[in-house]
Parts: sequence; C-alpha cells; structure tokens
Amino acid sequence: MTKLFEAPLYPYRRSPDQDAAAPVRHPVVIIGAGPVGLAMAIDLAQADVPVVVLDDNDKVSVGSRAICFSKRSLEILDRLGCGEEMVHKGVVWNVGKVFFGDRQVYDFNLLPEEGHKCPAFINLQQYYCELYLVERIRVLQAEGKPVEIRGGNRVSNVAHLDDGALLTVETEDGSYTLEADWLIACDGAGSPTRSMLGLDFVGRVFEDNFLIADVIMKADFPTERWFWFDPPFNKDQSALLHKQPDGVWRIDLQLGWDIDKEEEKKPENVIPRLKQMLGDDVEFDLEWVSIYTFQCRRMEQFRHRHVIFAGDSAHQVSPFGARGANSGFQDIDNLGWKLKLVIDGKAPAALLDTYALEREHGADENILQSSRSTDFITPKSEMSRIFRDAVLDLSEHHAFARPLVNSGRLSVPCVYDDSPLNGDDADGLPARTRPGSPVVDAPLGHSWLLDQLGEEFVLLALGTKAPDFIEAAGISIRGLSIPKPEIEDALRKRYLGDAEQAFYLIRPDQHVTARWTSFDESRIEKALLTALAKGDTI
Repeated sequence: MTKLFEAPLYPYRRSPDQDAAAPVRHPVVIIGAGPVGLAMAIDLAQADVPVVVLDDNDKVSVGSRAICFSKRSLEILDRLGCGEEMVHKGVVWNVGKVFFGDRQVYDFNLLPEEGHKCPAFINLQQYYCELYLVERIRVLQAEGKPVEIRGGNRVSNVAHLDDGALLTVETEDGSYTLEADWLIACDGAGSPTRSMLGLDFVGRVFEDNFLIADVIMKADFPTERWFWFDPPFNKDQSALLHKQPDGVWRIDLQLGWDIDKEEEKKPENVIPRLKQMLGDDVEFDLEWVSIYTFQCRRMEQFRHRHVIFAGDSAHQVSPFGARGANSGFQDIDNLGWKLKLVIDGKAPAALLDTYALEREHGADENILQSSRSTDFITPKSEMSRIFRDAVLDLSEHHAFARPLVNSGRLSVPCVYDDSPLNGDDADGLPARTRPGSPVVDAPLGHSWLLDQLGEEFVLLALGTKAPDFIEAAGISIRGLSIPKPEIEDALRKRYLGDAEQAFYLIRPDQHVTARWTSFDESRIEKALLTALAKGDTI
C-alpha cells in the first residue's frame, strides 16, 4: 500500500474533555471508525446531531477487506455525499459467471434493466471507502457541522447509566471518562463493547477455512465476478476472482477444515497456490493475505437501553454474497433518522426499538442466505455433494436449475414487510414498491428520483399534485409532485402499474411507509404517526 494509507488520517490530539473536572456528556458517541461508524457519523452530522467518533487507530484499515459495495449501499453513500467518488474510483460490474471444473456453466446479470443511477455493484478496497468517508467528514467540519473523530482513543470500559452510557477512554496521555446520551457500537466483529456489556452472538460457526489474497498483477480477465466449484487448480474446493482498482485482484481459495492458519498465510505457501491458478508465467505481488472461516451469527438484541449495535458488532455473515459492509450501511441508514427524531423530542424512544426489530429481521435474512450459500459451497455429506454437482451439471443447459445454484447470493436491499411502521397499501400498485420496500430509483428528466428525496419525510405524488408541505405530528412532510407528462416508462412501471395516479409517503431512509391512489390528509397523518411509533403499533 502507498504512503497515503500508512499516514495517520485522524492522529491523536488531546481533547478538552480530558481536562474537564467531571465527565463531559455528548448526545451521541460512536465507537469505531470503520466504514459503518464513519457513515453513521456523517448521517447524524448532516442532520445537525453532535457526534464524537472514538477509535483506537488513527488511519484507514490495512488490506482490502470489504470490497463489494452494492447498489443500495451506493445509494446510501450518495445521500451521505461520497457515493460518486466511490463509483468513479471503483470497478463497476453487473455480470457474474459460474464455473464447474474447467467449464463455464452459466452467467448472470444483476442489473438487466435500464433506468438506475447506480450500478449493481462496484469493487473498491475498504481503505478507499474509509478515506472518502473521512474526507466527507472533513468537508462537514469545514461547514461547521458538529462531528469529531478522535484517533488513538481506545474505549476500555462501558457502563449503563439510567439515561445514557459511561465510557472510560485510554489515550497516550492517560485515561479519561465520557458520558453519552446514546452510544453506538460499530467496533467490528470482535466488538470490545459487546464483551464489556457481557453480550455475545448466537448462530453457526462453520469449519471450512478460506484464503483471501489481494494480488497486484496485470491481467486481462474481464470485470466480472468469477466463481469456480471444484476447479482444476483447487480440486474438490472452490475459488473466487474479483477485479479491484489499481491493478489489484481479490482471490479467494477454499482450503478445507484442519489447517495450520499461520502456515497457510506464509508467502512461500500462498504463492504456489496462486501460480497453480494463474500460471507460472503471470507475475504478481501479494498486497494482503488473510485466512477466515464462515460465521453466520448475530446478537439476540441490537439495542440495549442507550447502547445500540450496528454493523459487524451486531451481526456476522460469510464473505460470499457481499453482505457484511452492505448490511452495515443499511443499519445506519435505518438508525440515523430515528435517533435524530428521538433526540429532538419528536418521537418516543420506542422508535429505536423498531431499528432493532427491522435490522434484526435484515440480519436474519442475510444469515439465512449466507448459511445456504455455505452449505452449497461446502457440502457436509456425500449425498449433499452429489446433489450439488447434479444441479451444476443441469444448470449449464437448463435455466430451471440455475436458481438452485448458490455461489453466494449477492446482497439485495432488505424489505421490511412486517414492520409496525408500515401504513396503508393501496390495491393495484406494483408489489416492487410496497410499504417497507426501499425506493426503487428511476429517471426524472435530467435527474433521478432518489436525488430528489433527500433526508426527510416526502409525499411523492405521481400523475397528480401534492401540497408543497404538510404539517403533521410535529413533522413537516415535503411534497414532491411529478405530473403525468414528466412520468417516464421506468417510473410508471415501478410505481403506478396500470393506475393513473398514486401518493407515496416515504421515510427519511427512503423506504416506503404507505401509499394511496387518492389524497386524504387524515390518512397521511395517521400513517406518519405510525411511522413515528406514536400510535398503538409498538
């Protein structure tokens, strides 16, 4: 890696909090300056919620780590002000190919339709993602937004208070204490915060081991996701190949159960494996090597009084399917607006219970898909292997078998179908944009639908007119009207179907909360009360 990523981005500096006679209290403290913690800080700062990020490190992560960022994550990052930089730097891809042995059995396109601003996926090293997020925070600081990153600040103890949390923080100048109205733990899979509070994961840990190697090389492979079952170069195992920026390639190789992890990470053992895959004549350098096992686990509850868990600290899934960082971005997208309303006194604290409810559902969905991927990739019995191999053989010539192939079902946005925040659903409108679903992007002239929504409650009127603003339950709902002549085919198919007009009430996280085919302000107010957990729904 270059010196850019070796230099401290947020070096330790002594804070006035360290010299205070009593613990200083902050509205929100975030532990962890990884992608999820930084994104959470940006979301809150953009909403003028004061936030302090504590991290024991002072720079971006080492190694590519997470590399696949989904369309929904890019839409969230776009709202946070750094999506375009990531797409510009990243390797854009929509197509994947599946191989069995030495032959391709089929390919797939993750975004076959037109009319979306963001691609299905980009590949981008995690250190770039973190860099762009930190740079966005610097811009917000220059604009006077209330956000601070404290590098070299390691949280060594967390305790519950009746109305917040008490933190002990270690620095090179000694320890100090802080209080937080709300503490958000984004400190990774090994979450010290989780351990300090005596909490743990529940779920499955799988026995198989996988080698991740980020390799710098010149190669003419296309920008596609290639996955092999039982390739000639890694017999009876699996392999994955992805392109990243700067001539870096991600290679995953299944190693099996009983291995010496430290031995397998040594270059003298990694390089022969890679040469067997790439050929002796391909020149490459190792950038980063790691060994991992599949884990599909989560905390039983994501909220514990005034401490809230998000990202890998709350849930873990296998890397195949790109569900780790992407689900973490969906966590903060769900949490930010709810926490803002609670802090401002416009919603009860019960609204934060719906963060836990909705995102625990999202975690269960990801764990289910990841577990199925793992069981398909690594059969646990001879009968399972026979079934898998038969499915792969059939998929080469028969489309019906392809949905049964699971080489890591790729991350899709979560739909909160059973959320207590959902309101009315009019008959006859497309199921794709039902209450609980994330807004599906569509072109609007020279712009995009998602770009017009912002970070507030919006009443979207299609083929008709909505008031510019509606005041309800202490909240201002902005009206966004799209007259019939401006409705393009994509927008009509995704939101109207055969209907002539429709009204969609959209949450600040750009999920649909209710929809109607006629305007009724009393029903809109009732739906808003439901979305704020002010009704009898919680």
